Amino acid sequence: MATFFIGIWKVVVFTALFSSLHLFTAMCSEFEVGEDKGWVVPSSKNDQLYNQWASKNRFKVNDTLKFEYKKDSVLVVTEEEYNKCKSSHPISFFNNGDTVYKLDRPGLFYFISGVAGHCERGMKMIIKVLEPENPPPPPPSNNVAAEMASPTAVLLMSLFGVLFM
Repeated sequence: MATFFIGIWKVVVFTALFSSLHLFTAMCSEFEVGEDKGWVVPSSKNDQLYNQWASKNRFKVNDTLKFEYKKDSVLVVTEEEYNKCKSSHPISFFNNGDTVYKLDRPGLFYFISGVAGHCERGMKMIIKVLEPENPPPPPPSNNVAAEMASPTAVLLMSLFGVLFM
């Protein structure tokens, strides 16, 4: 009988952990740079196209940027290289035509085209990733069952169970 309850407990813990991981991945978004047009040289009238697009969005840690392009490239560079539109040693370099870049920290990210002349014509972008929000602490509770069902309690109990199996 005890084995039956332990088996059920393992299923409950696994389900709770799997569900909480799903919530973390569902909070991330993928943004298509340039939307329908993709990563292309802007018209001569709009050399701030990508920065205007970026300013209309709110980027969070673990969001991704999708760059679609033909016969071009995407370079992740420093602020200085961004301002010069030139990089001999970019932080990252992509030229596969379909790049997904993960925004892995808060702060500023600088992107330029690696094709000569494209950056100067407006094929560059600054992305600001917001600091993670700290959720407000939950109100104190005297309900032991509610405390036992918290994600932290479930995680601790599952680790405890793994250690003493």
